[in-house]
Amino acid sequence: MNIKQPPGRVTLGIISDTHGQLPAAIHEIFKGVGAILHAGDIGDETILDELRAIAPVGAVRGNMDWGDWARRLPGTDIIEVGKVKIGMVHDPYQMPADFKSGKCRIIVSGHTHRALIAEENGILYVNPGSAGQPRSNRPASVALLHVRGKQVAAEVIPLEPSNR
Repeated sequence: MNIKQPPGRVTLGIISDTHGQLPAAIHEIFKGVGAILHAGDIGDETILDELRAIAPVGAVRGNMDWGDWARRLPGTDIIEVGKVKIGMVHDPYQMPADFKSGKCRIIVSGHTHRALIAEENGILYVNPGSAGQPRSNRPASVALLHVRGKQVAAEVIPLEPSNR
């Protein structure tokens, strides 16, 4: 997927671990984003269809994604936003070595159900947490990724129980 970056800033919606459940708040939170990236454990193809009604979707297969629809999804992917490359993988512990070798400016993952934004060695790591099955008393969450030229920033958006 190649996302054309309009003049100014483009915002991407980042989601993972929906496990077949898409909270209602997603429609409002992702309204106006340039694209949505789903980092796996989607749970059902209808989740991708519903997200596509909001914006174009890039997705990778998670360890809980089965069936013909899931086999059509890549295990990893690289998304380009202007000149910024975003590596996508479900399980951060199975990340391709070339993602960290300077090929990608941002790495998006899921799997852990723990939201994380961290920068290390010039790479911004973004895990939006789990939108569908939070664990360990953590709130369900998603993230927004802001790209302006080569500048990048991310924020985690907790989903209130009333919005799920």
